[in-house]
Amino acid sequence: MANTIKEQQDILAKLNIHALNPMQEEAISVIETTTNTILLSPTGTGKTLAFLLPVIKTLDPDCKDVQALILVPSRELAIQIEQVMRSMGSGFKVNAVYGGRPMSKDKIEIKHVPAVLIGTPGRIVDHFSNDRFSRDGIKTLILDEFDKSLEIGFESEMRHIIGQLPQISKRILTSATQGVDVPGFVRLDKPTTINYLKEKAGSKLEIKTVMSPAKNKLPTLLDLLEHIGNQQGIVFCNLRDSINHVSGFLEKNKMPHSCFSGGMEQKDRERSLIKFRNGTSQILVATDLAARGIDIPEMEYIIHFELPLHEEEFIHRNGRTARVAAKGTAYVLKWEKEYLPAFIKNAAVKNISKKAVRKPQFWETLFISGGRKDKISKGDIAGLFFKQGNITKDQLGNIELKQDCAFVAVPLTIAHDLASRLNNSRLKKKKVRVTVL
Repeated sequence: MANTIKEQQDILAKLNIHALNPMQEEAISVIETTTNTILLSPTGTGKTLAFLLPVIKTLDPDCKDVQALILVPSRELAIQIEQVMRSMGSGFKVNAVYGGRPMSKDKIEIKHVPAVLIGTPGRIVDHFSNDRFSRDGIKTLILDEFDKSLEIGFESEMRHIIGQLPQISKRILTSATQGVDVPGFVRLDKPTTINYLKEKAGSKLEIKTVMSPAKNKLPTLLDLLEHIGNQQGIVFCNLRDSINHVSGFLEKNKMPHSCFSGGMEQKDRERSLIKFRNGTSQILVATDLAARGIDIPEMEYIIHFELPLHEEEFIHRNGRTARVAAKGTAYVLKWEKEYLPAFIKNAAVKNISKKAVRKPQFWETLFISGGRKDKISKGDIAGLFFKQGNITKDQLGNIELKQDCAFVAVPLTIAHDLASRLNNSRLKKKKVRVTVL
């Protein structure tokens, strides 16, 4: 319940985290004792937990209003933060609102006002304009990936929102980019800056150039993917049209993959990430939207199929691999007559004549038409698959439980048979559909 805030160690145990990293420890200490904080740290280093832990301590269980507002530049980041906070089991209600999702869902969820509200600026402006909840209790404002919000044109919306929150007593801004000017309307007076971006310089990232003999780099991309073998990684493109072009080529060459871009419907984007996370697809073809702010595992490599236009894009793309203490490789695909931007340095030419043995796709994803709102747990789903599906523990992959549905990874060879056997089964009191995604 909300009136019993759990100790930090209990929360970490729930998240299966044994210890905080130095950045998180310093951030928590500073945020707890400081009015205004700027947290600079590379993608994937745990910034979300670093600001959520101290924010939860500031929440009043007796307050019936929104107390903390978190503004984010993308739907995926909103969903990710919401999932992290729910997993923490603090007892405080949290909701994420964002464009691309039915407004009716927002209205139903925020009717029971959350203590923490996460949202994209456009959707938050809509709720503010229609007075769907009181703003009087909002004392903490977090601008997560604030540089990205400014970069993609959310400045006017953010100005509008912050202008209606004169009672803010704590501001936290996070970014994975150095040197971004904070606009005056944020009212960030004498902030304390925690800077861990320099730590990235010591990462084990290798940058390698792969030469394409022709302007059409698709055959070289295929050769590189065959050379890499069964590792998980992202192929970055600059444009949505390029993604369609690359995807069609990979499909033609029987190379399983998922796509991710701002041009896709939210539901399709989310399902692409689910299939990528659970191993159904090992390759994600994406725009720079996937460079940060989404919940995906540590990458073993990324490929710059199209050269990034700016250094920041190059840094954020590379930030998807060699995170924390891990090794990773960023491959730069370059046509022989193409010039590398000045910010791409020390990129040794890589010979890709040798090919790894690429194993066929192993996992497939099943969709279940029931979720948390139906009181269904991951344990309920596992029990259904073990008892009625008659599968072993090794055959049950990752389970992702959403508010109104769930996704389960199972071996490709038995996916259709399982879906047929389990379809129209009962989970708790709900009869659920089970289909191959």
